[in-house]
Amino acid sequence: MVYIADSRLNPIQGDSDWKAWLQALEGSRGDEELEMLRRACGYAAECYGGRSSAEGEALLSHALGTADIAAGLRLDGASLAAAVLHAIPECVESSAVELEKRFGREISTLVEGIWRMGQIREFSSPPAGENAKQADAHVENLRKMLLAMVEDVRVVLVKLAERTQALRFVAKADDETRRRVAREIQDLFAPLANRLGVWQIKWEMEDLAFRYLDPELYKKIAKLLDERRVDRERYIEEVKERLRTELARVGIHAEVSGRPKHIFSIYKKMKRKGLDFTELYDVRAVRLLVETVADCYAALGIVHNLWQPIPKEFDDYISRPKGNAYQSLHTAVVGPEDKALEVQIRTHDMHRHAELGVAAHWRYKEGGKQDVRFEEKIAWLRQILEWKEEVEDAGEIMEQFKTGLFQDTVYVLTPQGKVIPLPKGATPLDFAYHLHTDLGHRCRGAKVDGAIVPLTTPLHTGQRVEILTAKQGGPSRDWLSPALGYVQTSRARSKIRHWFKYQHYEENAAQGRDSLEKEAHRQGMTLPTLERMAQKFGYDKSDDFLAAVGRGDVSAKQAVAAVQEEAPKPAEAWRLSLSKGALPAARGSILVEDMGNLLTVMAKCCKPVPPDPIVGFVTRGRGVAIHRSDCPNVQRLTEEGKQRLLSAQWGKKTGLFDVDLEVEANDRQGLLRDITEALTREKVNVIATNTLSRGLQAAMRFTVQVMGVDQLERILTAVRDIPGVVRARRR
Repeated sequence: MVYIADSRLNPIQGDSDWKAWLQALEGSRGDEELEMLRRACGYAAECYGGRSSAEGEALLSHALGTADIAAGLRLDGASLAAAVLHAIPECVESSAVELEKRFGREISTLVEGIWRMGQIREFSSPPAGENAKQADAHVENLRKMLLAMVEDVRVVLVKLAERTQALRFVAKADDETRRRVAREIQDLFAPLANRLGVWQIKWEMEDLAFRYLDPELYKKIAKLLDERRVDRERYIEEVKERLRTELARVGIHAEVSGRPKHIFSIYKKMKRKGLDFTELYDVRAVRLLVETVADCYAALGIVHNLWQPIPKEFDDYISRPKGNAYQSLHTAVVGPEDKALEVQIRTHDMHRHAELGVAAHWRYKEGGKQDVRFEEKIAWLRQILEWKEEVEDAGEIMEQFKTGLFQDTVYVLTPQGKVIPLPKGATPLDFAYHLHTDLGHRCRGAKVDGAIVPLTTPLHTGQRVEILTAKQGGPSRDWLSPALGYVQTSRARSKIRHWFKYQHYEENAAQGRDSLEKEAHRQGMTLPTLERMAQKFGYDKSDDFLAAVGRGDVSAKQAVAAVQEEAPKPAEAWRLSLSKGALPAARGSILVEDMGNLLTVMAKCCKPVPPDPIVGFVTRGRGVAIHRSDCPNVQRLTEEGKQRLLSAQWGKKTGLFDVDLEVEANDRQGLLRDITEALTREKVNVIATNTLSRGLQAAMRFTVQVMGVDQLERILTAVRDIPGVVRARRR
């Protein structure tokens, strides 16, 4: 074992500190855990000696403070041991081997994870030259990277405890150190504590960081509160007890919780809403969790009977949920001692949705961009934390903390320290194309953590990647081979294909022109203008169209056939050929200019339904297509096309008609089931459905068969009444 020299030395402390800490743990920990912690403390005291943390605190004191905070979070013995030993990698060479030999693989892995998280802190400042939006994105990716780096979420919790201890200690440090630590906490670690639901750490981190970064404003808000925190907590406890008594008296089972709002939260709300302190009504707040929606409104009545409501401060988010499906009753009252009090009332299901679902509290507070997959992972971790509180032996579920949830994304660093998220398995080439297309085209090699690696090397979270480029050049066709494994992302593959696609533009355009002329000659026709052909296939320039034909994107035969001039038959000739029985008999439910023996088909573009005004259009080979009179395709007909229109009306016979419906809704579990049940109640046959969910929104399309417009309107009304449906209409 070799110790690493450190010039920052404090007087070596005796064993009294850690022995006193262990004694305080007796009764709450088993003998086996206490023995393990005793060995960890002894080894830490031996290794740390008189060394100090980056903030100047004696390492042993810092480690014991970290472990004490971790114990308050009810972490298991392995986590507490890792907290005590977390600085060993700074003091001992081959620390992983030494720790595994002394304490086992689990504790060694935890310590290694805590140390790795500490290394990323040097990138907490955004790269120079980035604007505010880019800086926010950098910090957000860094937060995700911190979580993705660890296989065991206990590492994150111990790291939060370690940073809380550092924040406490720097109260005695110089202003520069206080501000440096406070900024890091505010940007990185307080949001992580918030997302994981570790409220007690989150509140302390935010308040202390705010106090160090803006002491004058902190003191001003503290003075405005005009009472000590202990008095505010006493006030909340009295309110909670009064509510429990009144609710129990009327038979409402409720879970009552509350806390005085901490100072940083008050500041953020004042800033976010542009309010003066006197306009805040939730400096003191309680929350009631009840069983049913009826209990919510009954509890609201009790609150308003106890205390006078404050006008215009009542919000019913149960009957009118927020856009993210958040539901709750919010009211503000003049509570005991004539102090404003906010009360939130919701069911347990609503609370779980608010805390763990799409209306996650952390996203509302941070105002961050939505990332549904990441939110699901955070919700899972927070559920694990809640379960831990319900299990007497916290060790029983520690295996649940070991998660691969974050392993579908890797977070790597540019040489400047910018965090880049990539799919798992991404290579240096994927990294290069993610940064810039030209960087990818000119890539000829890569360094990962300073060492040159093959371009096929999979990247891992926390690595720093540098791309080696040529002054000019392009990609290799080998990069597109899946077997060789150069690129894994569709973005990189698309950019490589695009490069090859446009390398021989002029040659392809000439080849395309030659192919079109040969095909036209074969069919004995003269080509129309190239501009007309290009527009028909969606190309703005004729050269682009010719190049597409030359590359094979559009076949010459297809292009010539699409624009081939055909001599249209006059409308009367069409009617004559149809009336002579050239086509099968009509359906009988549609009359076309009082003519019989007509084959009619319902136009798929507008799907008319009785009694929609209709018109017939004579097609080539498919009989008469029945359109709604206001069909956009009919309205856009040329004068030549209008000659083929026939007047039509619905006959006496009835039948089923296909209709397309569009539904827009706030996405939720069971939405498709509820809509399908509504259609079933209307005895409607659904012949096709298509759904697409994007974030919190769902877009659905249904093709149903109806007897007429009256039935269609009943269907739309039923669908609109379904909770969460924003709009339902006929296409």
